[in-house]
Amino acid sequence: MKKIAIVGSSGGNLFSLGGKNPTKLLGEILTQADSAGITVSNIVFVGATTSMDSIKATTKASLYEIQDGELVNTELVGLTEANELAKKADQKLSADILNGEVDGIVVMSADAKGINAKSLAAAAEKKIPITGTGGTSMAYIQTLGANVISISGTTGTTNRTRAIAALTSLSKFFGIKYHAVIKSSSSSGSVDNSSILSRISIRGIMLASIPGFIAMALVLALSQIPALAELYSIFDILIVALPVLVAVIAAKQVSGLDEVGIVAGVVAGVLSVNGGIIGGIIGGIIAGILAALFIEQATKWKIPGTTANIIAGGVAGLIAGLLVYYLIAPVALWAGDGIRWLIDSALVLSPALAGLVAGLLIWPAIMGGVYHAAILPIVLIEMEAEGMSFLGAVDMVGLVMVSAGITLANIVWPRRKDDRSIAAPGFAINVGFGTFVEAAYPFMFSNKLIMGTAILASGIGGLFVGIFGVKGTAYVPSVVAPALSNNPLGFAISMLIAMGIAFALTIIINRIGKPKVDAK
Repeated sequence: MKKIAIVGSSGGNLFSLGGKNPTKLLGEILTQADSAGITVSNIVFVGATTSMDSIKATTKASLYEIQDGELVNTELVGLTEANELAKKADQKLSADILNGEVDGIVVMSADAKGINAKSLAAAAEKKIPITGTGGTSMAYIQTLGANVISISGTTGTTNRTRAIAALTSLSKFFGIKYHAVIKSSSSSGSVDNSSILSRISIRGIMLASIPGFIAMALVLALSQIPALAELYSIFDILIVALPVLVAVIAAKQVSGLDEVGIVAGVVAGVLSVNGGIIGGIIGGIIAGILAALFIEQATKWKIPGTTANIIAGGVAGLIAGLLVYYLIAPVALWAGDGIRWLIDSALVLSPALAGLVAGLLIWPAIMGGVYHAAILPIVLIEMEAEGMSFLGAVDMVGLVMVSAGITLANIVWPRRKDDRSIAAPGFAINVGFGTFVEAAYPFMFSNKLIMGTAILASGIGGLFVGIFGVKGTAYVPSVVAPALSNNPLGFAISMLIAMGIAFALTIIINRIGKPKVDAK
């Protein structure tokens, strides 16, 4: 197994491009090295609290090292003291290099003439491969006769792309098979793999987009106030921006390249607006795929980091956006309009029946994993056109308020003493934030009658949503939800009916099935 060292500092320009967070910067290299089967045996890295371009006598810094495979750092001390500690660590690294215990070095804004001089001189003597960033330091290292296999610029790069570039170069030199590891956040947590396709998650994209849609709904609601009527023009702007929003999230998640993925998503999203949010999602996914492929190929070809990031962020976004603009947008727009037409047709045919069916099915859908994959996207497609949604109203009434009713009942009359402490936080979150319907699960899964109660209350609540012709949204405080709908009174009545039925029936079930031991 090959062993490498990391030397350098949080730098000047590097400081504003990830260097101010040494743990994340170094962590990215450790992750990529692990993927390549390479051990990081030594780290001598000085992380300062300010850019090295503007250091002062009062600047604090910390020395980062690796001990027993774990990244550790000293307490913040004066920069001079941190540098002295780094010199001692560099002397040890120099000895390790001369003893043949280090096979390569990653350099980031190193002090090649001072703090890191001994280790870099040893590396030059042993001709081990060196790759890294920092124009001045890397130029000097080359004058030492060192075996510099690649140099990457810092501007326009990220911690991840620099790490990928460094390990790509070292792996190629060592003849090691290496695939970049991408860690991207999604609704289900952290995804860590090297497969681009496995990072495509419509659910993750939609969940991450919800705050933008809620912001749009809030603006629409405020625009109904006569004194704030001019806000409707802001609502129109937000509707146009929604495809850009989902494209950015899609590109970032799929590419796993942080800022580079965001840039690709913005470029693709702007060109995808004619395709609505479906077009934006498609454009963002394509941009993310291309960005990941481009950055991998660019590093293999030893293209400088700044240029590689321009290709991955700008060119990938442009290609994806143009594909959507010229080819995909009409089809995507037709698909979105078709989904809205189907819902509107069902409401025209029989709004009460549509609401009843939606209410009865929404609990089985969320428990079966269908909600986030199918219903939530439809909710957002509805909101794209009007800022509110029929299924969004059913969500609030059938899920959130029913969950609130079940949890409230277990606060007022629990079957067991412990049920009250379980129910209270769930009720507060449901009412206060319009989410966390899973709070009712412990009671539903432990008692089939309460499970039936949830579905029944949801169905009746949905029935009234249809009768009143309500369109609204969830994911907002319950007291605010009616104001964000087309029928505030009808929405409020539907919410109270669903919550009241769930509450009353749960109380009865708890009272009948209450253990002999007093639950109070």
